Amino acid sequence: MASWHNEPEAERSSLVRMYAVTGGRTTARSDLAMEALVSSATSAQLGPTYAREYRAISELCRQVRSVAEISALLSVPLGVARVLIADMEADGLVKVYQPQLEAGLPDRGLLERVLSGLRRL
Repeated sequence: MASWHNEPEAERSSLVRMYAVTGGRTTARSDLAMEALVSSATSAQLGPTYAREYRAISELCRQVRSVAEISALLSVPLGVARVLIADMEADGLVKVYQPQLEAGLPDRGLLERVLSGLRRL
């Protein structure tokens, strides 16, 4: 999916400031970790009745993506992405898979797989 920066000038200039898109909210309804994974809850495209940002997130999430990745791909601040994704989750438009941490510590197996992947680079 193309970044919003690639849209024609007329469409770019019509984008609403991000605080207006989130209704002025700066915190999400739920605590979303930036590494939480998000997928579309439906295979159908969202119609024009949904905000452009919701449609873009839904399209991106046809493949499972992290909250941070969605933020980067849409060129929006992480806090804005969290608010939008939490709203979409509450509306049943996306599914969010939070990382499972024991006592606040990351999974050792996951860390070992990440380290192994980094060594292969």
